[in-house]
Amino acid sequence: MIHPIHIVLFTLLAAVALAIIRLHDLFAAAMLMGIFSLLSAALFTVMDAVDVAFTEAAVGAGISTVLILSTLALTKSEEKPQYNDLEWIPLIVVILTGAVLVYGTLDMPHYADPEAPIHRHPIYREYLDSAGEHGIGIPNVVTSVLASYRGYDTLGETTVVFTAAVGVMLLLGGRRRQRES
Repeated sequence: MIHPIHIVLFTLLAAVALAIIRLHDLFAAAMLMGIFSLLSAALFTVMDAVDVAFTEAAVGAGISTVLILSTLALTKSEEKPQYNDLEWIPLIVVILTGAVLVYGTLDMPHYADPEAPIHRHPIYREYLDSAGEHGIGIPNVVTSVLASYRGYDTLGETTVVFTAAVGVMLLLGGRRRQRES
């Protein structure tokens, strides 16, 4: 069921996304991207996906914003205008991709539907039985899944962000040395 808070958060997300697209000041765009991540984290929290909300807040609003601002400190803060005849092609590709993704979600079960196929699969009951206090020793099922399975996922995400940051710093550091010499 869609609550008014979902509509408000989705509207704010759309407004921030449109503002980011229209901006030419990269510092303001970086700040708005952090706000977008915080709004996404709030939406995930309202949808009872607290683990995803925590990751989005830490990675999306936290470390990504810091890395973008660090990169901007080494570069110019104003976008260089580029003009070409093919400027509408990316917009058309994005709209077509979005339409295909929306079409693909039409067959999905409703949010929190207890009769969804995932809730009727035999592995669902096995996870619930083995994840509780009698399984791995953690009384809360969600916490046990987060501690046992999602920990590796978060470690992988952190590794990807760290590797990307190191790559950007190496690329920008090389450009800086070329300018000085």
